[in-house]
Amino acid sequence: MCDTCGCGEGNKVTIQKPGGQLVEITHEHVHSHGHGHSHSHEHTHPHDHDHDHDHDHDHEHDHEHSHTHTHKIDVESQILSRNKLLAERNRGFFLGRNIFAMNLVSSPGSGKTSLLEATLEQLKNEIGFYVIEGDQQTFHDADRIDKTGVPVVQINTGTGCHLDSDMIHRAVETLQPKPDGILFIENVGNLVCPALFDLGENERVVIISVTEGDDKPIKYPDMFHGSKVCIINKVDLLPYVKFDMGKAKDYARRVNPDLRFFELSATTGEGMSEWLDYLRSKMAH
Repeated sequence: MCDTCGCGEGNKVTIQKPGGQLVEITHEHVHSHGHGHSHSHEHTHPHDHDHDHDHDHDHEHDHEHSHTHTHKIDVESQILSRNKLLAERNRGFFLGRNIFAMNLVSSPGSGKTSLLEATLEQLKNEIGFYVIEGDQQTFHDADRIDKTGVPVVQINTGTGCHLDSDMIHRAVETLQPKPDGILFIENVGNLVCPALFDLGENERVVIISVTEGDDKPIKYPDMFHGSKVCIINKVDLLPYVKFDMGKAKDYARRVNPDLRFFELSATTGEGMSEWLDYLRSKMAH
């Protein structure tokens, strides 16, 4: 898994509220259940045979035998099984407190944080919101959310390229969300590895922007297959970019026919009302 997701051995993950105490933890999900070991043994046996034949021909034969024995331990299933177990713990906590958790995933630059800011500013007086920000480095996004007045915790994953359920558990312990609210988890910008890791969320929301191209859903099908909502952001830029809305939705429905779409611009506010009503409906239920 380390080779797949880029999480380095001994990597340190930090969790911190704005102005709060820094909590440093070891990125455990890769290493708690062992490592993948590959053992290669090569045995070379040169044999020089001199044969005297009746026909007076001397034949010298060099036989080299190379035996490679590779033993691999597949730790990926162990990692994901442990993550799933901890995700169920998170899910139970959210259920017990009537917290609706949404895992926001996207490529870098899709506008996740801008969408969060616009959403929080318009609904924070109606709904109790909490935010977990995930980035490899910096506190920039948490600072932006903090300015809205909504409680936020920053997770910095170091060399890790995704959040996992144990990080969320620790962040929630720091955040201490009150019952009856919505928790937004802004994952690390990456459409590959976060698709593998259940965080215990109620829904995964994949966000793309019209500046990224309309073929994102078929390039990264696992992410779209595991999501319930697809937000197509930055629609105010449609006149200036080559993006076919119908084609993008068609590609997405090929991998997930039940995907729900919201077309909006977090910057101009276009299309935001439908998204806000969707969040209201979650709290009503």
